[in-house]
Amino acid sequence: MNDLKTVSVEIEDGIAWVALNRPEKRNAMSPTLHLEMDRVLAELETDPAVRCLVVTGAGKAFSAGQDLKEFFRELDGKPAETKRATEAANRWRWDRLYNYGKPTIAMVNGFCVGGAFMQLIACDFAIAAEDATFSLSEINWGIIPGGLVARVMTEALGYRDALDLCLTGRAFDGAEAARLRLVNEAVPLDGLKARVKELATLLMSKDPVAYRCTKEAVRRVRSMPFDQAYDYLNAKMQEVHQAGGGRAQREGISQFIDQKSYKPVEGSYSHKA
Repeated sequence: MNDLKTVSVEIEDGIAWVALNRPEKRNAMSPTLHLEMDRVLAELETDPAVRCLVVTGAGKAFSAGQDLKEFFRELDGKPAETKRATEAANRWRWDRLYNYGKPTIAMVNGFCVGGAFMQLIACDFAIAAEDATFSLSEINWGIIPGGLVARVMTEALGYRDALDLCLTGRAFDGAEAARLRLVNEAVPLDGLKARVKELATLLMSKDPVAYRCTKEAVRRVRSMPFDQAYDYLNAKMQEVHQAGGGRAQREGISQFIDQKSYKPVEGSYSHKA
């Protein structure tokens, strides 16, 4: 990945720290960035050295949203290039991240604006700096939130809160984002990376097959009637058993019953918001 121009990747102790790397533009997303992120996420998902993915931004911003000049103005009248950039943008920000086979965490270290809400909500977890700045400012430009943002906001937030943020375009900080449950929690900026690493370490301790199947199950059953959910979850349980031969379940039960080394109410990570 030495040829990347707008994305940086660092892999350490199983964690891939993937940063949108246009700090001079507050990590506004250009066509090049979308294409590079799409490729990077695809490669890391099958990299055996990577067991958890963290998405963040270089410098003082998570992402200021789409680059209005490069993504819109410069692609105007270029249908082929527009299609390619749009497909890559939607694919990595939602399709890849939402269905990622490994744990994903959004680390919001500054501005998170507009289209950046897609990758924020697509990740399994999100932790923000208390002084991070969030805004869905599209209404102020006479347009609606782009991509799937309007849809995923109603999934992540209460109906009234989603309307509030989309219709006012007001800015709010990380502490309010945590109160609204847009992020899991907000912490001081100087402790942000350590907190994310603490969570990543916990997630990497889980059986990877069970983690992936549980994530898929929780997300899929939300829109299912109960009888369909029963059938789906039974099939998902069989998938876990077949993929791992029941090894993880046997080991977990042994740790609890025989070794007395696991207590369900104890863990290395606790929610502090």
